[in-house]
Amino acid sequence: VSTQSTGDVNEKHIRSVLNQQLIATGEKEKLLDLLKVKLIECGWRNEMKQHCREALRRNKSKANVEELIEELTPKARASVPDDVKKELLLRLRTFVDNNSDRFLSD
Repeated sequence: VSTQSTGDVNEKHIRSVLNQQLIATGEKEKLLDLLKVKLIECGWRNEMKQHCREALRRNKSKANVEELIEELTPKARASVPDDVKKELLLRLRTFVDNNSDRFLSD
């Protein structure tokens, strides 16, 4: 018995097609580059480095990479500035709008 709804399957398909198109057109790399620049500009990257250093100090440098990722990921995601999120979302929407024929054909 499947526990996934049709909506879940459809959303996964749409995400998959979007990801494929982003990669095929090179837009994914452009978005990742933009994200990196924006996070550096706003100081987010330095803030995350500091959180990482603090976590290592608390754990006496015994933490492994997986533990650091588990601890820092929620804080990192929550601290991305809204304007950065909005700019990326706008770029994604524009990409989808400009390439809707590709999504409908897959």
